[in-house]
Amino acid sequence: MDPIISFGINFITAFQAMGAWLEVPMKFFTFLGSEYFFVAFLPLVYWSIDAALGIRIGFILLVGTGLNEWVKMALHGPRPYWVSTKVRALASETGFGVPSGHSEISAGLWGMVAAYYRKAWVWVIVVILVLFIGLSRMYLGVHFPQDVLVGWALGFLTLWGFVRLWSPLAARLTKMSFWSQVGLAFVISLAMVLLGIAIVFLSRNFVLPADWIANATSGGAEAPNPFSMDGLITVSGTFFGLCLGLAWLAPRGGFKAAGPLWQRAVRYGVGLIGVLILYAGLKAVFPSGQTVIPYAFRYVRYTLVGFWIIGGAPWAFWRLNLAEGH
Repeated sequence: MDPIISFGINFITAFQAMGAWLEVPMKFFTFLGSEYFFVAFLPLVYWSIDAALGIRIGFILLVGTGLNEWVKMALHGPRPYWVSTKVRALASETGFGVPSGHSEISAGLWGMVAAYYRKAWVWVIVVILVLFIGLSRMYLGVHFPQDVLVGWALGFLTLWGFVRLWSPLAARLTKMSFWSQVGLAFVISLAMVLLGIAIVFLSRNFVLPADWIANATSGGAEAPNPFSMDGLITVSGTFFGLCLGLAWLAPRGGFKAAGPLWQRAVRYGVGLIGVLILYAGLKAVFPSGQTVIPYAFRYVRYTLVGFWIIGGAPWAFWRLNLAEGH
């Protein structure tokens, strides 16, 4: 066995041997770096706390997730519980392991919060939070230490890029016409998918080891499906929807998350109803699967979700007198 993999297995088994009492807090920290948490957190910030920060969070979340999908499919790194049955699978993942998505995205997203507020105490909280999210992924048996380290490195590198480039890019985009912005966003969203397809094509000779599949499913976990395009379709559709919403809002003065506490709370509740209708309702009626037609419907569904969060919900808030603006 590779020495780095062997070290990782020994580290994780020793970590898990510290006791089952850690399982609940580790799952809590994992949740704070999960897609489900961010689906609720992004609208909360954008609609009810600070719209400018919400937009930044949305884009760093999508860029970080897309980057993670590409690198995972390119590196073919296993999960610890795929390699050794000594590791207890306290969570189940179907994609490749390196880099850790939770570690990468939490470093970028929570780091964006700290960079936005520029307060030392916020940075302290963020660093502790990101540290424990990474540790939780190892305790749950789904990531090696090196997966987490690479994830943190990519996350903070993404954050650095955002901090440096956000203002000049935003200034340039605001000078473009509505249709130019929409066209550019659509091209970028398709490029995200095409890059994933290219990586899958270049990996066509990779054969998932039989022992990885056997170990992964021995405890009842899902079978590995590391070349699925589900994640990239989700990211690309949501990205296009967010861009479409921003371009549509710009001539209307944008959205501001101001107002009394009751108004902010009602906005959040009303907005989430729309998210659920589009996310869960359309999922129930649209075809599912991993072929072209289901993927096209998936792209449309997430485009609508992204547009609703950024543009559709603010329009509804204005009509219901729940927000100031157009």
